[in-house]
Amino acid sequence: MRPLEFGWYLPTHGDTTAYGVMEAQVAGSPELCDRVVQAAEKAGFEYLLIPVGSVCWEAWITGAFMAARSAKIKPLIAARPGYINPVLLAKMISTFDQMSGGRICINLIAGQNESEVEGEGVRYAKEERYALMEEEVSILKALWTTRGPVNFQGKFHTLSGAHIRPRPLQQPFPKFYLGGGSRQAWEMSAKHSDVHLFWGDLPERIAANIVEIRNMARAHDRENDVGFGMRLQVICREDEKDAWEAADILVRNATERQKQEMKTLYNKSAANQRVQQLAREHGDLLLPHRWTGITKVRPGAGIAVVGNPAQCADTLQQFIDAGCHSFCLSGYLHDEEAERFGRLIRPILAENNRGRLAA
Repeated sequence: MRPLEFGWYLPTHGDTTAYGVMEAQVAGSPELCDRVVQAAEKAGFEYLLIPVGSVCWEAWITGAFMAARSAKIKPLIAARPGYINPVLLAKMISTFDQMSGGRICINLIAGQNESEVEGEGVRYAKEERYALMEEEVSILKALWTTRGPVNFQGKFHTLSGAHIRPRPLQQPFPKFYLGGGSRQAWEMSAKHSDVHLFWGDLPERIAANIVEIRNMARAHDRENDVGFGMRLQVICREDEKDAWEAADILVRNATERQKQEMKTLYNKSAANQRVQQLAREHGDLLLPHRWTGITKVRPGAGIAVVGNPAQCADTLQQFIDAGCHSFCLSGYLHDEEAERFGRLIRPILAENNRGRLAA
């Protein structure tokens, strides 16, 4: 049985308690990053998801600074196909790993927003980006583990005598995470990921998906190597009524433009399509304490666990029982919600899963 691990989210693009309300917005800043990272580390989070959207601060620079300004938490930073030469990327990651004392993990992202990807100069369609990603991850792993020069002949990359220094501190290399709902994403996780992250959904469907991805991983002799987790929002208050009030305030003033963007800009993402489908089919309440309201204003992790500490812990436990061991969480405001998670929810999960949480 795998140890449970928890990650938090760094909102480099800014924070809010109410979408669409100017007075509630908190601008992205070094001070905001410091507050969130300090709160997350104190709350016991093991890793820190750093976003890569066009409105976000650059993730590698941010991750390096935040690793230097913290003690234990590991930045989870995206490797996106077509953005960085894979030999350079391998050297960047292994250097980061050595400099930080083994505090880096890699988030594999093919891209959710097609117009954003095109605007940044990447001309591959999504299906091609997954094929490119597979090549690039294969190159990374080869450069980190092969003794002597690496030769590689692929559709997108050709290497002749490539080698790098240093090698990673973590052996054989840092962990890979991937969140996605398409068959290509599942195949990528089956072949390469240490953790496949799902976005919300029903526990019984998550359990079935885990079985399917494990079966896919068997073809690569990785059936027991790939793990599973959830990417979720958390809105926890000591009184359930206050949690639902905070949830309502978060989205009640969202503009029609924001809502429309969620429906159109991310319609090529299978995971986003599934989240939107759940919202259409179940309304605002997917199941007790699983709220879909954030799908109106935010792509990706649009399903929130809402309630008092016992209710939130019980909801997360359902995903643990379904086979998940890793939880990448976020909430508003991110420093305050991280503190509440560490103080109110984590102790319940530790008691209910003895020996599976780090002290």
